[in-house]
Amino acid sequence: MDHALSYQNSLQLVARLKTLIVIPARLASTRLPRKLLLAKTGKTLIEHTYLAARGSRKASEIIVAADDGQIVTAVEGFGGNARLTSADHLSGTDRVAEIAAACPEFDLICNVQGDEPELPGDAIDLAIGLLERDAGAAMATLATPIRSPEQLSDPNCVKVIADANGRAMYFSRSPLPFPRQWQSDDWKSLEADSAAPFSQHIGLYVYRRDFLLQIPDLPVPDCERIESLEQLRVLHAGHKIVVGMVDHPVVGIDTAADYAAFVSRQTS
Repeated sequence: MDHALSYQNSLQLVARLKTLIVIPARLASTRLPRKLLLAKTGKTLIEHTYLAARGSRKASEIIVAADDGQIVTAVEGFGGNARLTSADHLSGTDRVAEIAAACPEFDLICNVQGDEPELPGDAIDLAIGLLERDAGAAMATLATPIRSPEQLSDPNCVKVIADANGRAMYFSRSPLPFPRQWQSDDWKSLEADSAAPFSQHIGLYVYRRDFLLQIPDLPVPDCERIESLEQLRVLHAGHKIVVGMVDHPVVGIDTAADYAAFVSRQTS
């Protein structure tokens, strides 16, 4: 077979993978109530996230998966697409899966968190591209280098380690890998080292649609219960997650201080 023709055919195959971005949006957030409707910048937080997701060049459509009619009204008010989902869902993944089940025309489903208004479109496209190229992976996600011992030891900073093919081996709230004999000079050397051995997981996921619909039926392993990390269910069941690296972490909005800093960046 002509290699050029084979390459063209493979590109056409990739191009046929139609991607939908779903933004799960919960009104009753715990640490910052009703945060997705905060609008001190002149736009609601959910609108900022929606506009950031529109920076993706690979995704064909964006749907906000809302748990409350107030979010639907807010999204439709700025011209966005939102659907009201069941109030019984226990996780954002379940909310995304409800939308995916109603959208069989899409091959890939990208889960963008509603409280991440500064997620670059290029990062979304990186994750989509990884799954397009790795036919053996069920999911794709992102990570960024960790360059401080404080961040490595913080349980709120989820760590991931990948194999030589870029596929996740494990996710943990504990240091991963554990720096048994590291000294302060070792950490200083990481400040300008792009090949840092520690990686922070970024909670953006791209799923093959058919696989996403199977996740609720996978058994919940002890490691998921202990770590409280849903992605471990996928690894425990033997499925592959491919991980892409980006230079900088994505700043999510979890607290009033996070939101104040975001407003300052937007208005400065």
